[in-house]
Amino acid sequence: MPPIPTSRSLTRARTLSAVALAALLAACGGGQPAAGGPPGGGMPPAEVGVVTVSPGDVGLQTELPGRLEASRTAQVRARAAGILLKREFTEGSDVKAGQRLFTIDPAPYQAALQTAQASQARAEANLAQARALAERYAPLVKENAISQQEYASAVAAQKTAEADVAAGKAAVQTATINLNYASVTAPIAGRIGRALVTEGALVGQGEATQLAVVQQINPMYVNFTQSVSEVYRLQKARKEGRLKGAGDKAASVRVVLEDGTEFGRPGKLLFSDLTVDPTTGQITLRAEVPNPEGTLLPGMYVRVRLEQATAGNAITLPQQAVTRSAQGDSVMVVDAEGKAVRRTIKVGGQQDGQWVVLDGLKAGEQVMVDGFQKLRPGATVKPVPWTRPGTGETAKPAGQPAAPAAKAG
Repeated sequence: MPPIPTSRSLTRARTLSAVALAALLAACGGGQPAAGGPPGGGMPPAEVGVVTVSPGDVGLQTELPGRLEASRTAQVRARAAGILLKREFTEGSDVKAGQRLFTIDPAPYQAALQTAQASQARAEANLAQARALAERYAPLVKENAISQQEYASAVAAQKTAEADVAAGKAAVQTATINLNYASVTAPIAGRIGRALVTEGALVGQGEATQLAVVQQINPMYVNFTQSVSEVYRLQKARKEGRLKGAGDKAASVRVVLEDGTEFGRPGKLLFSDLTVDPTTGQITLRAEVPNPEGTLLPGMYVRVRLEQATAGNAITLPQQAVTRSAQGDSVMVVDAEGKAVRRTIKVGGQQDGQWVVLDGLKAGEQVMVDGFQKLRPGATVKPVPWTRPGTGETAKPAGQPAAPAAKAG
């Protein structure tokens, strides 16, 4: 039979229970809040980086795939038949218009020129003789010292000699041209590629043999395509007043290289093709891009950023601030009570790595850019100005143009 507890043991047990309960409450935070802590001892509000909305005019950029092409291309061909004696340029170098590139054996053409010159000299001698005879017969026919037939024959002989001289001059000119063709020159200024033939090859026999290619790479052309439906959508938006034309100064073209860097020199749009490709539904566009350093090369695949319209009262947001899903685009904003609220927006494109927001936000609202990914709507937050990673600079209010990208190349 267990012992019966006494009054002293019961009092001691109650004291120990009270001490244990007090320690448990202190461990669970049930006591008074610490100095500087939130009321009731709860977790402090989450700190989020925000940007302040400031609407303005924002250019709508379209990014399209394109391919570079030389602004001028000329095939260097042999216009004279013969043995190629010498290559007189460095492959891959820049050449000037008229610079000698190849030398074809000129000996046959020099001989032909000398023959033509000799024929011309003989014709000129015959002309001198025929002219002298006609001049001598002129006074004699007036005195009836010779017959009219003899005088007419002398005049005809003079005209025949004059024609022979003209033919001789033409033959000399032709022989000179053929001799000049033996020295192959650059038809345009530009960068020349590799030689397509070597010394000792027989060229120009029956056809104009291609010897090399010269390409002018400053400026460069970039050809790209755009769907006709996108063009019609922009035109319709401009007619309805929702968008404005970009204008000549704003309608610039930026080239993005394969590694993602933006080429430092802007280009300009030259034309839009009037014909739609029936197989793809695309129209062709061409832009001209300065290339003084020769960084861009023909045949390179690039991406083209083209500004075709301007959205009024629009906003730009960092891409990480926008959540894109099948249900639509949305952002998290801080309401007047300091709580996170999800807001549905309408995105109209991108510019300089930022989304262009056309609808859903008002001036002065704070949009969360960082620190909101794990928050639920309704949570209390502490907004602080968002700082761009790696720069230490506070972001400009959303809607103001971003700083221009650093020049590449």
